[in-house]
Amino acid sequence: MTAPLPLALLAWLAGAAGPSEPPPGVALLRQVAAEVALAQVRAPDPSWEPRQRDCAGLIRFAWREAYRRLAPGRLARPLFSDEAGAPTDFADARALVARNLSLIGRDDQARARLRNGDLLAFRQERPEGEVWHLMMVVLPGGARSEARVVYHTGARGEPVRVGRLDGLETEAPLEWRPDPANAAFLGFFSFKEWAP
Repeated sequence: MTAPLPLALLAWLAGAAGPSEPPPGVALLRQVAAEVALAQVRAPDPSWEPRQRDCAGLIRFAWREAYRRLAPGRLARPLFSDEAGAPTDFADARALVARNLSLIGRDDQARARLRNGDLLAFRQERPEGEVWHLMMVVLPGGARSEARVVYHTGARGEPVRVGRLDGLETEAPLEWRPDPANAAFLGFFSFKEWAP
């Protein structure tokens, strides 16, 4: 049996809370999204469309699944915006960064404010064009000192991976390091709907 939704959440879903107010229970939505993303490391959920298994697809799936479990009424309208700002159910990494995320920052102060479900975003310029990449932050037990990142490389058939956020700074190739000196690192971001 599913627990009833809190009245404040029901009001938000009905639009009574106003468009600028974040939904109640954002911390729980963030936690569930992080848990869903992390669960894909063990085995991809069969409901995650195989053609959408890339970095942005993992983020969309985890956020959508969090709403499906906790506030399914929110999914009556599209969760994302495309690059032109139109509502859509699909947004690639570029559109997510451009229209759906709020920048937290690029430095240690921003990193200290990370919460479950926040993202790291990267953009590389290559001869064949831009390469965008997203990673989701997972804070086991809420501990920032043990922060993990969950991501998909985008390569067909590749598994979802997890690593330590601290490890990216020393073990990842230079272009994938969350360092302000790295021009490819766009910063730490939060889903606009969940931003404070």
